[in-house]
Amino acid sequence: MSVAEQAFCARLIDWQLQHGRHDLPWQNTRDAYCIWLSEIMLQQTQVTTVIPYYARFLERFPNVDALARAPVDAVLELWAGLGYYARARNLHRCAQVIVAEHGGKFPREAIVIAQLPGIGRSTAAAIAAFAFGARAAILDGNVKRVLARCFAIEGFPGAAQTEREMWSLAESLLPPARIEAYTQGLMDLGATLCTRRQPFCGACPMHAMCIARRDGRQAELPVAKPRKVLPERATTLLLLTDGQRVLLERRPPAGIWGGLLSLPEGGATDPEGFVRRHGCRLLETQALPVLRHTFTHFRLDIQALICRVEVTPHQVSEAGYQWLAYAAIESAALPTPIRFLLRAVAQQDGQQGRPQHLE
Repeated sequence: MSVAEQAFCARLIDWQLQHGRHDLPWQNTRDAYCIWLSEIMLQQTQVTTVIPYYARFLERFPNVDALARAPVDAVLELWAGLGYYARARNLHRCAQVIVAEHGGKFPREAIVIAQLPGIGRSTAAAIAAFAFGARAAILDGNVKRVLARCFAIEGFPGAAQTEREMWSLAESLLPPARIEAYTQGLMDLGATLCTRRQPFCGACPMHAMCIARRDGRQAELPVAKPRKVLPERATTLLLLTDGQRVLLERRPPAGIWGGLLSLPEGGATDPEGFVRRHGCRLLETQALPVLRHTFTHFRLDIQALICRVEVTPHQVSEAGYQWLAYAAIESAALPTPIRFLLRAVAQQDGQQGRPQHLE
């Protein structure tokens, strides 16, 4: 380890012990389950957003066995609103693997943890470090930013060659002791001081040794991802409502909004026929303004067509479909844009007081 690397470690540990975060709900524990849950929730999601979800999740599923035994629909319901729903499905699958193959206990070695569903190299290292004191390197987005600026690493961090260089540096920086404070310090520094925009360089423990600060390159490092135009897609969704309930379908396990409840896409070319198939009579239709939702890899324009219906005595329940009461919108496993649409329509119907059923 070079002199600069030794200084980096020492300053980071001292700073974390004095100024870092110490009161987050998942800190001050060696419980691998709690640590794993927090690490998965914190992927792509801010701490302030995660905290209430984390608390509700632990209340419902206090240990890995409870999570493994739960139906995946219940897991998705608690996850609704956090986004990146593959995390929830992998979380559930991982719990089942831990119970079935590891006796309900997390492996202690980062290399073994990384083989579990939904856990990559960096997350595995964080779990091993915080739960078992293992000496393992992390390299999430915040850490990449800290290393790129402090050591002037060129190249987009997501590029294979640049990432290999960063992993090599991250491994060489590991201190011989106090791995928990060091690992937490990296997270804290990137989240609170070495931020993407307007970093607080004056308060940073690396102020004197950071090459980006010295050269005025904080805005240039890390190198931004090459820009590309996101492809655009469009879909039309049917929103069948009897004034108190809405008809939803369960999405397939894989793909967009996998396993969640959503508005039906089928039947958009023949709304009246779709309504009849479900034992309803179409009263009127209303096209809502197009709602644009941006995913990681594309943008989706959602055209929702409200179909106000009366439910006949011959209502049919097709497999994969269910009626959801407006009162259950907030607790159901719904994608964020679908919940937004349902809230708006529920508010309309609450004001309009439409008839509900045919006698």
